[in-house]
Order: sequence, then C-alpha cells, then structure tokens
Amino acid sequence: MEKRKLGQGLEVSALSLGCMGYGVARDIPDRTEMIAVIRTAIERGVDFFDTAEVYGPFTNEEMVGEAIAPLRDRVKIATKFGWDVDVDTGVHHGGVNSRPAHIRAAVDGSLKRLNVDYIDLLYQHRVDPAVPMEEVAGTVKDLIRQGKVRYFGLSEAGVTSIRRAHAEQPIAALQSEYSLWTREPEAEIIPVLEELGIGLVPFSPLGKGFLTGKITEATHLGSDDFRSKIPRFVPEARKANAVLIGLLRSVSQRHEATPAQIALAWLLAQKPWIVPLFGTRKVERLDENLGAFKIKLSAADLDEIQSVASEIEVQGARYPEAMMRLSGL
Repeated sequence: MEKRKLGQGLEVSALSLGCMGYGVARDIPDRTEMIAVIRTAIERGVDFFDTAEVYGPFTNEEMVGEAIAPLRDRVKIATKFGWDVDVDTGVHHGGVNSRPAHIRAAVDGSLKRLNVDYIDLLYQHRVDPAVPMEEVAGTVKDLIRQGKVRYFGLSEAGVTSIRRAHAEQPIAALQSEYSLWTREPEAEIIPVLEELGIGLVPFSPLGKGFLTGKITEATHLGSDDFRSKIPRFVPEARKANAVLIGLLRSVSQRHEATPAQIALAWLLAQKPWIVPLFGTRKVERLDENLGAFKIKLSAADLDEIQSVASEIEVQGARYPEAMMRLSGL
C-alpha cells in the first residue's frame, strides 16, 4: 500500500476508509459484517480510518474501537468533535458546539468509546462561529500536550479559519468534499493548504456513488436514502450530470478500469498530499477502490479530463439548503 504524508509529518495509507455508515443504528445489526470490512481493509494495507462522535451518535466509534482493538498498532484513527451532542446521553441538539469544555469532554468520550489511549487525528467537524478559532486550536494544543491527541485537523473550514487555527496549532489535515463534480476547493483552499503544508482528505471522492457510473436518472432512491434529499440527485440533475460518467468511462476503457477507479486515480494525481476518503460496506467495492493504485494516468489522460470536465457545469447543490446553512457552508 502506498503511503502519503499529510501535514506535520503525519504519514498514512494513500486511501482512507470512512466508517460513517457503519453501525449507526442503536442495535447495530451490521456489527459483525462491518467489523469484518474494517479488518479486511487493514489486511489490504489501509491504516487510516475515519469516524466521529456524531455518527450514531457514539455507536460508530464503539464499533470502530471494537474492530481495531487487536490491531491498534497498525492503524491511525481520525475522529471529530464540534456538533452539539450531549456527551452523556448522545442526544444531538442540532447546531455546533466547540466551546473548550465541550471539546475536552467530547475527546474523553471518544477515547473511551474507541478504547484507545490517544486519537491520531482530531478534527473540528464544523467551524463554530461563536468560538474563536484560536480558542479551538488552543484547546486541541493542550490535548496534544496531554498526549490524548497527536494531530489536529479541520473539516469544511474556509481560508480564514484555516489560517487562524494553523497560527495557534499547526494543522495536519483539512477534510472537505472534493471530486470531479465538486471542485470548489481548487479556487482558494488547495493553494492555501499547499502554502501552509497541510494535507487534504477529500470525502465523497466518488460523488456519493454517482461517479461509479452505477446511478442513472432511472435509479430509485428510497426515502431512507439521504441522497434522495440532495438537489444534485434529483432525476433531472442526474441526467444532466451523466456527461461526467461518459468522460470517466472513456478514460477507464483505455486503462481496463472502472469509472470509480479513474475518479480516485484522478484525485491521487492532483497532489502528493491528497488522501481520498471513501466509504463502502462491501469487500468487493473495497478491492475495486484500492485498484486505483494500479492506474497511472498519463499527462494526456489528465489533460483530457481537465479539458472536458472544465466545460461541464454540474447541476444541483451538493446538500439541501437547510443543511448548508446549518453547517455554515
């Protein structure tokens, strides 16, 4: 497995497994199956896993902790604080909360649920406009001094927040959405990350499944599927955005690959400090995604993708308007 360095010397596998969709129900009916997926990923060489207190809340961290328990020395765990989750009951009150006392309590809870002595990478899940970034970063700095945390990260933060936090406590990674159909970070975020030496961990690198080519305008998304509420996934938008799939298929045929593998290979080719974060519930999809390492896109491939993609205006917002407001996006 190829390794990559994020910021501050944090070295991880070049692909990360996002565990958000595992075991979020209180009864965790998929516990055995999802633990098997995590452990298989470790055997395949993946050593970077992503969770958060709010996933569940709490149940996802508990599952990840159980999965990695016999393999702790082989993995690096990223988790997150920042939503207004009651640290005792797990009730999510809505909105954000990065007050210093809440951060410390959230970290203690995460350490207990993950059953670890330290968190490798601790992200602020969303910026809290009520708490200065210097206070947030300073609190994490104290946690690093105490040995509870090793590296600091932000998620979906803007340039100003990144600079202010980094000046107080150097940031190892920013987690934000970035893919062939979400390229906004290229304008300001990526140049700042390069300037400051911060790594990028793009979530939804496969466009929540759309860039795999398996979702068409005719695909039924049930009411329990979050994508059914996303403007980018309404049938009209899927039909318009299918031109991206045509581009990926064209390149994939030359490499005897899948559209998903090309989408990941494209991200890996952008910067050596980019580590895509994908989610899957199936070992066969895990293996397909890891196959992206075998693909070396040529300069001609990258030029073609850039030329065609730059002419495509992706239809539909990436989240519902209410969620965008709540997240400060």
